[in-house]
Amino acid sequence: MSTSAPPSNRFERRRAETRRALIGAARQILAESGDTSASIQAIAERADVGFGSFYNHFESKTELFEAAVTDALEEFGQTFDARLAGIDDPAELVAAGFRLSARMAESRPELMQVLRRRGLGHLHSDNGLTVRALRDLQAGIASGRFTPVDPAVALSALGGTLLSLVELRFARPDLDGDEAAVNLAEMVLRMLGVPPDDAHEVARRPLPDLG
Repeated sequence: MSTSAPPSNRFERRRAETRRALIGAARQILAESGDTSASIQAIAERADVGFGSFYNHFESKTELFEAAVTDALEEFGQTFDARLAGIDDPAELVAAGFRLSARMAESRPELMQVLRRRGLGHLHSDNGLTVRALRDLQAGIASGRFTPVDPAVALSALGGTLLSLVELRFARPDLDGDEAAVNLAEMVLRMLGVPPDDAHEVARRPLPDLG
């Protein structure tokens, strides 16, 4: 899960642990089925917390599940920040992000299932991966690496393609995920205005150590 500053005392730590447990339970439910009809009692039991604790943190199940999606998307964004920190070329960041996402379908399946089921509805949110993708798109446009276009429109194309890749990884696990990610990355770079030969090369550059 995403991280934040640790609470300063025992009471705050316990509150934070309870909140994390509830969010973790909600993330599991979203990853397993996407069905949010589970009762608050069932969610509390899965989180191993008391029923009454729920309302100390959330007013409704809707609020909890939204918090769970936000948490997952922020973790996704933090993973990108950590793994791709050494890359300066906006085009290479886009390509490496696609390839990292394809690999995370195997290494972080719960996280990626949440993205698969709820990512489209948060494509234009103001947190998580969105702010990072906009940053990279704007940098690419400002530097002339990408064709000038409304960043929100470019984000729609980029995010929609990324979510399609995630769907493909789960729907067709028999396919070569790395190869699919490379090919999609090349297509997206060309769509953003990177010349074909350049897009082909950038999409196939050695990845940083992804752990």
